[in-house]
Amino acid sequence: MADEWRRVLTKYVNQLNQDEVDYRVCSEDSVVTDLDYLIRSGERKHRLEMWYRERGAAPVRCETKARLIREIEHRAGELEVELMLLQKIYYDKGGARHQEQRVDQQRLTLLREGDGWTVSRVYQPIPERSAPVNVASIYNQDYTGKAGPSRPYLNHQILGAGGSQRSTAYRREDAVLYADRWWDSFNPEFAQFEVDCTSYISQCLFAGGAPINYTGKRESGWWYKGYVGKQEAWSYSWAVANALQLYLTHSNSHLRAEIVDRPELLQLGDVIIYDWDGNGAYQHSTIVTAFDAGGMPLVNAHTTPSQHRYWDYRDSYAWTEDTVYRFFHIADRF
Repeated sequence: MADEWRRVLTKYVNQLNQDEVDYRVCSEDSVVTDLDYLIRSGERKHRLEMWYRERGAAPVRCETKARLIREIEHRAGELEVELMLLQKIYYDKGGARHQEQRVDQQRLTLLREGDGWTVSRVYQPIPERSAPVNVASIYNQDYTGKAGPSRPYLNHQILGAGGSQRSTAYRREDAVLYADRWWDSFNPEFAQFEVDCTSYISQCLFAGGAPINYTGKRESGWWYKGYVGKQEAWSYSWAVANALQLYLTHSNSHLRAEIVDRPELLQLGDVIIYDWDGNGAYQHSTIVTAFDAGGMPLVNAHTTPSQHRYWDYRDSYAWTEDTVYRFFHIADRF
């Protein structure tokens, strides 16, 4: 019986892989009976087709590797599974071949119907929409929800001296190197957050030489000290997207930035922060790590781990028509 549902799972992943780059109506019978999912999937395929066309890009192929995280049999004939999906997406633009990567998770309910199995429900978590104000509620967890280790100190040998020098240059290449080193994993020297996008960006900025602004108050400055006993010790601006965008908007010392009005004005190591609902509460942070053939930014992120993803995130399940972006050009010198 296990072989039967695993075959259905393989067919589902293959179709998911094809849908990332092929927007035609599926020519074979779907194993999915979740009508809500099928409607959302069709709408997303149409959006992706228009998105690539507007960018002057053409999807070429997608490579999806699925890992079964866990399986839970509720009762005979019903099974719930959780998948981790690593996707490499290749597309052409301006005569150049580009590659982006991301890691998603899904939870599927499989039902036995007659002699076969179907996927009766697809649950797609959207962690990028999570924007906790109380950081204490999410500390020390990785994006799988399992508690992770942390060591409450900064490893200057790895990251370089941050903030101890005056008038230091922002080392944009070092920030990018750090972003590419840790895009799909966690530096064990830092606390692991379930919603980790902004902590990851702060680490990248620090790796590039951005100086710590230690105030000892969680609601001010930009700083990280790990744990003091069991008490977490970092500023909200270090780990919460909305707090970071407020800090970058208003800071006139230490880590500073200038707001620019177009993404093409950004440089390597600059930051984009996202408000999915357009209500002024920013929920997600990314860092510029490359550019496409048209000079548009490609970004890295955590929470949904991503590398060299197109900056506007219109392929994200979190994106809406109301999405607002804030573009921060990090100061060249601090």
